[in-house]
Amino acid sequence: MGWMQDETGLESRAANHVALTPLSHLARAAQVFPRREALVDRDIRLSYADYHAAASRLAGGLVAEGVASGDVVATILPNVAAQAIAHFGVPACGAVLNTINTRLDADTVSYILSHGGARIVLVDSQFLQMCEDAVGRIDDKAPMIVEVPDPAAGFPASGRHPTWDDLLAKGSPDFQWVMPQDEWESLALNYTSGTTGRPKGVVYHHRGAYLMTMGTVISWRMVLYPRHLTIVPLFHCNGWNHTWMMPVLGGCTICCRDISAAAIYNAIADERVTHFGGAPIVLNSLVNAPDEERREFDHTVEVFTAGAPPAPATLAGMEKIGFNVTHVYGLTETYGHVTECLWDSAWDDAPSDEIAARKARQGVAMPMMEPIAVLDDQDSQVPLDGKTQGEIAIRGNCVMKGYYRDPDATAEAFAGGWFHSGDIAVQHPDGYIQIADRAKDIIISGGENISSVEVEGCLMGHPAVSLCAVVAKPDDKWGEVPCAFVELKKGATGDEADLIGYVRERLAGFKTPKKVVFQELPKTSTGKIQKYELRDVAKTL
Repeated sequence: MGWMQDETGLESRAANHVALTPLSHLARAAQVFPRREALVDRDIRLSYADYHAAASRLAGGLVAEGVASGDVVATILPNVAAQAIAHFGVPACGAVLNTINTRLDADTVSYILSHGGARIVLVDSQFLQMCEDAVGRIDDKAPMIVEVPDPAAGFPASGRHPTWDDLLAKGSPDFQWVMPQDEWESLALNYTSGTTGRPKGVVYHHRGAYLMTMGTVISWRMVLYPRHLTIVPLFHCNGWNHTWMMPVLGGCTICCRDISAAAIYNAIADERVTHFGGAPIVLNSLVNAPDEERREFDHTVEVFTAGAPPAPATLAGMEKIGFNVTHVYGLTETYGHVTECLWDSAWDDAPSDEIAARKARQGVAMPMMEPIAVLDDQDSQVPLDGKTQGEIAIRGNCVMKGYYRDPDATAEAFAGGWFHSGDIAVQHPDGYIQIADRAKDIIISGGENISSVEVEGCLMGHPAVSLCAVVAKPDDKWGEVPCAFVELKKGATGDEADLIGYVRERLAGFKTPKKVVFQELPKTSTGKIQKYELRDVAKTL
């Protein structure tokens, strides 16, 4: 009892309570590491003083264009310097950053820009035509386009819109950053397809992103001055928050516009890359790269991999060529990775195939998270026997605020006090989680989520299609690819190339079925298509 009963004068105040935000990392780095190399994009090399000044100019330029606190600023950019700068410059003026997948079609991008209410969209010249098409479909309050040219990559300015340099010229390196007063304020808006055709807007807060950056440092066993290569697209969970993290350690963010084995090997050899994250397809490309694309390097490169369970053979192959791979797991709704396959030294002497199999597990909760469980239909923990299946359920500060303008979907996702991932897994006696099956309607291809419902909806628009179902087909390169099973209308004839071309004209290329099978679809007595049978067939194709 005693003194705890009287807390007079112990309230939070300016001296002892500051809202957590990743913006503070760059502000500190500009003071602590002003001359250290912070951002590299081919010939562009910025110190931390330069990086902070560029973000400040962007923030000031956005304000000059009428952007206010709480407004949304979108980007359609590959992993280039402007995208990294936008991660700090957009929220530095109080705005919310909406990074959009560059591989999406104009209709989907139009929906995202409209639903999110973007005031300005920063777009790389490579994607300008698609962006103009998307903006042209918005009848009311269409966003202003600011073009980010990249002449070195073959994409000069069109002359039709103000440019990135024009925008920065309206700002000042002395712009006073708008720091959040409440760490629950929205920081980013990321759209994910989930299990429906239309994307859902996942809202991040400053607190979650800050804690993600701190927890990742621990899990990745990082020390001062790492050199991180941006393989994970910065439009995907904000690059797993790694760009926000690097200033904590005075590290360098190295941009990689076009992802290839040769580009990665060159960056490791020339830029001394120490860390990168990537989907299993990236690891596969490194393991299988021809000799002419490889470069020698004399240091161990730490790799986070996620997106789909990596094949044990891929993990084993990476170890042999100088990479230490840690398997992590997460979703857009959790800011990226929230579990890690934390290595136990007791496994060191296990046979190589067993080591690779253990590394393929999704693992245990990362330090910034609360325990992550596998629950049954009654939200009770399943037995930790490595056999009983349940749904991965997540709780912690790195879980989204919710789905933007979708309270019903938010309530459903958070039912029972957990975020329900939709991923089916088992939990081993040591607590390590291992995915047994993906949420049934989602296909994960090269780290990208594809909604089967969206692809089915497109196929159903073809005049020859009576009924269709799209499932995942295993693929050595992409992990999974869409496979369509189609029932034709009476009198119609099947043409695989025609159907694939039909979808390609209407959806992003990665959503296009890679195989079309013409057959009667198996159904229940109520007419529901039995997709599990089709998945079994797809495995044999």
